[in-house]
Amino acid sequence: MAEPLAVGTTAPELTLPSHLGEPVSLSSLRGAQGKNVVVFFYPLDWTPV
Repeated sequence: MAEPLAVGTTAPELTLPSHLGEPVSLSSLRGAQGKNVVVFFYPLDWTPV
């Protein structure tokens, strides 16, 4: 299991599909003035987590 990132650590680069299925990379969102980016990972609803 990977160690969690410390508070204030820059997130690693990643690309995920948007709600429309289009790829969105974290680097494309960096530098947006006044914007926060939240990436929320959740288990599938049939997993026992």
